Amino acid sequence: MKKNLTAFACAGILFISVVSAQVSLPSPSTTQTVKQEFGMGSIELVYSRPNIKNRTVFGDLVPYGKLWRTGANGATRLTFTTPVEIGSKKIDTGSYALYTIPSEESWEIILNKGISNGGTSGYKESEDVVHFTVPAVKTIARTETFTIQFANIKPESCDLQLVWEKRLITIPIITNIKDKIRAQIDAAMLTDKKPYWQAAQFYFEYDKNLTRALENVTKATEENPKAYYMFLYKAKIEKEMGKNAAAMETSKTSLALAKEAKNDDYVRMNEKLQKELKKTN
Repeated sequence: MKKNLTAFACAGILFISVVSAQVSLPSPSTTQTVKQEFGMGSIELVYSRPNIKNRTVFGDLVPYGKLWRTGANGATRLTFTTPVEIGSKKIDTGSYALYTIPSEESWEIILNKGISNGGTSGYKESEDVVHFTVPAVKTIARTETFTIQFANIKPESCDLQLVWEKRLITIPIITNIKDKIRAQIDAAMLTDKKPYWQAAQFYFEYDKNLTRALENVTKATEENPKAYYMFLYKAKIEKEMGKNAAAMETSKTSLALAKEAKNDDYVRMNEKLQKELKKTN
């Protein structure tokens, strides 16, 4: 009888252990992966997001003057597929751990090669790639969950923002796309199908070479005589160059083509441009 009771008790303990092993609870600091297209490539961010939970964060939970893993759990990781510049230093493609040293008025920002580090454990100063300081801005709104986000995204610049409690930290990131695009255009111009339209956009918007922009958009419209959007683009370049009379004639062509194509948006844009041109005469 005792043997049966003992066996039953052991079976019960085993059953409880098996049931307990099947219980899953949500992570107190959830992991987030963010991928942002940037320049000619992308930036991927992987980090864990702790909550305030009625605690004082900076100066207490996250001490001032000490290395922080910039999140929870493992070290926060940034991966660049194209070279960038951060803290006035060129950063090669690859993955890096993001560390910070917070203080009341400013934060030290560190990119480090230790991407497999367990938080700050394993950190080596000798593996720092860049180390610089940015201001710590106090915000009115209170952010409960630690957030890292991309903001103010432009073709060659963006901001990586760290937001928690009532703090906003901004890390500027820049990249160079002009040289790559110029090389692509130069190579494509040697082929039979020349990228006049793309070249016009590059020289107008990025290289600020209005003469070459006009040359290329003119060739693009010659190859696409019904492309009302190209003619409007040409008119804008001419206006920028101070050639208002030419811009007016080009816009009239675009307007007629847009009406023929029944594109109300381009009809409105041409009418607006022509009003602006009349005011400058």
